[in-house]
Amino acid sequence: MDHHCPWTANCVSHRTFPHFFRFLYYAVTAMSYLEYFLYIRAAVIWNRRNLPSYLGPSPTQLIFLFIFLVVNSVTLFALAILLARNIWCLGGNVTTIEGWEIERHETLVRRARALGGYLDGPDGTRIRIAKQEFPYDIGILQNMRQGMDGTPLLWLWPFAATPSNESGLEFETNSFEDALLSWPPPDPDRIPVSKNYTSYIPAFTHVGDSVSTQDHVDAFRRRQHEDLKRFDQGASNVIRRQPFRKRYGTPEKPYEPLNHLSAGADDSGSGEEGWRDNDGDRLDDFGVDEDAEFYDEDDIPLAELIRKRRETVGSGD
Repeated sequence: MDHHCPWTANCVSHRTFPHFFRFLYYAVTAMSYLEYFLYIRAAVIWNRRNLPSYLGPSPTQLIFLFIFLVVNSVTLFALAILLARNIWCLGGNVTTIEGWEIERHETLVRRARALGGYLDGPDGTRIRIAKQEFPYDIGILQNMRQGMDGTPLLWLWPFAATPSNESGLEFETNSFEDALLSWPPPDPDRIPVSKNYTSYIPAFTHVGDSVSTQDHVDAFRRRQHEDLKRFDQGASNVIRRQPFRKRYGTPEKPYEPLNHLSAGADDSGSGEEGWRDNDGDRLDDFGVDEDAEFYDEDDIPLAELIRKRRETVGSGD
C-alpha cells in the first residue's frame, strides 16, 4: 500500500497506483489549461480598468472570476506538488510509506553513529544499526515500468488495464544487500518488550474457592472490632487540652512555667503540658521544647489578659 487518498476515497496500492497517477496528471493538466484562460481574462480586465464600468464585466462576474481564480490556483499548486512527489517516488520505486521508512532509517543511522553504532531497545538490549540500501531501486526506467505496469505508451491511457494481484506478490531487487536482510530495517523503538514468563502468585489474593464471601465479611468485622478496641484503649491515655483561662492561673495561684513543675505533677496533669502518647513518650522525647509558650485558640479579649497580668504582678509585689 502507498497511502490513503481522500480525493478518491480509496487506498493507493500496487493495483490502483497507475490510475491514481493518471488522475493526478489529467487533473493538473486540465486545471493548468483552465488557469491559462482565467489569467487571460483577468489580464484583459486589468488592462481595461480605467474604462467606464458599463464596458466591462458586471460585479457578479468579477466576484465569480475572482473566486474561480483563487480556488483554481490554490488547488493547482497543491496537486502539482503531489504530482511531482509521485513522479519522484515512481522514479525511485518508493511508496509514500517506504519514503518515511527510508527517512526513519537514515535518522537511526545518524543517531547510532554518534553512539558507537549501537542503540538501546526498550528492554535494554543493544542493537547494532548499520546503513542499509533500499532493495527495490532497480533503475529509473525499470522502476517506472514496474510501478505503471505496462509499456510506456499505455502509462497515460485512461482506459489502461489494472495490474493483476499476482504481479504484486514478488518484486525484483537490486541485490546490493544480503537477501536475508529484511526491509524495513529494525527500529529499536518498535521492538516489543520481551514478556516475563516467570510464574508467580498474585499478591493479596486467595487461591482456590475455599474462602467464601461471608468469610471475607466476618474477617473484616473481626479486624474492625480489634481496631475499635485498640482505639478505645488508647483514647483513655490521651490527656485533653485545657482552656487557656484555666491554664493561665489566678492571683492566688499564679501561672508557673513548665520547668518549675515536678515530674510527678506532670504525669497526672491535664493539658498539653502533661500529654503522653500510648507508649508513654512526651513531646520532649521527640525534641519539642515543652517550655515554649503554646498557641492559644481561645478568643480572650486583650484587655482581660492585661488586667490579669496586672493582678498577677500586683499580688507578687
